[in-house]
Amino acid sequence: MTHVALDVPRSAFRVRALSVLLGALVVAVAAQVAVPLPGTPVPMTLQPMAVLLVGGLLGGPLGALSMILYLAMGVAGLPVFTPTVPLVGFARLFGPTGGYLLAYPIAAYAVGAIVPPRRSAERGSGGEDWTRVALAVLAGLVLIHLGGLAQLAILTGSISGAARLATWPFLLGDLIKLGVLVPVLTKLTPTIRARL
Repeated sequence: MTHVALDVPRSAFRVRALSVLLGALVVAVAAQVAVPLPGTPVPMTLQPMAVLLVGGLLGGPLGALSMILYLAMGVAGLPVFTPTVPLVGFARLFGPTGGYLLAYPIAAYAVGAIVPPRRSAERGSGGEDWTRVALAVLAGLVLIHLGGLAQLAILTGSISGAARLATWPFLLGDLIKLGVLVPVLTKLTPTIRARL
């Protein structure tokens, strides 16, 4: 059997590389679903949900690598970022949504590291899976919000003003994301990770 770097079989390397690419594309598609909100330069998108999904399904390292690829695609000028923000390419990282974007690899890694790779039901009760997945999604959302809040605090010069623009308008949507992602990740993660 042919091996590549770090003694990973070539077929496993291909599957992981394809998974990283697909994860970046999922986030790129989710970015196209954007709803501008009044009073804030940050639109409501499906991006954070896609980032957390990719991180949970692929695991920490592959999830983070997928988000780094996504950012590289956007910085290179590919139309993968949300279309409602007028900045393109590298400039997007310095705009009002740049902090969110830069937090994506960290959030994906955190979710992937916390979500259990196997079902606890094999060892007993599956209740701890739901708890760990919920904590993972919550941690990922907090990290994404901290990135967005930090960038907007720099741009506005005010943490409270940044929270008004970057955090408060999105709390209800975050609860919905939590409610959707926990059962999906609890169910799919063991199957997907077993194939990586």
